[in-house]
Amino acid sequence: MAQNQALKDFDDLPDSAFVRLPTVAALFACHGATIWRRVGSGDLPQPVHLGPRSTAWRVGDLRAKLAALAEAA
Repeated sequence: MAQNQALKDFDDLPDSAFVRLPTVAALFACHGATIWRRVGSGDLPQPVHLGPRSTAWRVGDLRAKLAALAEAA
């Protein structure tokens, strides 16, 4: 339920906001492990380490990647 709300609110977030792995996985319709593989291969933007056990992605970086994928399709 919370994940659906995160996706629903994604368009309202500023580009400088951060989202966590479950939201990124939902945006790209894949499992969290796949997100990490794609980050490692350079297919997805690098996350930002917010603390020793906290990693998130900038919304603006994700929007740019989604736009590039839409153009390629």
